Amino acid sequence: MTRAPSGTPAAFATALRARERLIGYWSVLDSPVSTERIARLGYDYVALDAQHGLLAYQGILASLIAIDTKGSTAVGLVRVEANDPAPIGRALDAGAAGVIVPLVDTAEDAAAAVAAVRYPPLGRRSYGPMRSALRIGPVPAEAHAQTVVLAMIETADGLANVEEICATEGLDGIYVGPSDLRIGIGGASSNDPAVGERFESALLTIREAAAAAGIAAGIHNADGASAARRLAEGFTFATVSSDLVHLEQAAGHHLAAARATGQPQ
Repeated sequence: MTRAPSGTPAAFATALRARERLIGYWSVLDSPVSTERIARLGYDYVALDAQHGLLAYQGILASLIAIDTKGSTAVGLVRVEANDPAPIGRALDAGAAGVIVPLVDTAEDAAAAVAAVRYPPLGRRSYGPMRSALRIGPVPAEAHAQTVVLAMIETADGLANVEEICATEGLDGIYVGPSDLRIGIGGASSNDPAVGERFESALLTIREAAAAAGIAAGIHNADGASAARRLAEGFTFATVSSDLVHLEQAAGHHLAAARATGQPQ
């Protein structure tokens, strides 16, 4: 079988399901032009955050179009706002190559997410691929092969049930939300060092559960070095920071450099 060209939903789905190493970027800004530039840098995917990000539906649609433009190496994923068929279907109809579904606490939650992504008889996605039909599917079996569904593990319940979640038929992978998970296991904040050992143990449990089930395991990271560390530990895909964070960091860095110059004579 001929492998799909890189940067396509089909190639991404194949690589993710084969547990190949993939690196992505996180976008929270409704800025299709900057998202387009990021998608050309070499990342395997750009994830648009519709849960906590600043993108409404039109922003998601415009950003997915931007990700798909000539020269892009990435596919567009969407973290939907809820485990609900409506936002999941809208993201997929707009052309997302997959969805990241938040707050998956049980195997039943995971099964509901899978059902929202797959057409009958495998699921309950309503047929209406407005834009996605241009490059994904549109035949249901083809769409199933080319789109992925990822369940977020970010709560104490999700961690406790991670083996059952990973065993859910049709689930392509799991994705760790480290901030919520750290709080969920007792952290006073999203980066509380007091739960560091417990957090690392949780990550090991999650990685092992995904490996045993043969599905992908991903995690969000504050920077590229952290992403490299997590991939070395056994995660199969990793996301780097976000456009808003990097914009602030870069602006702050240049401001500090400018202020460090000597005063005029």
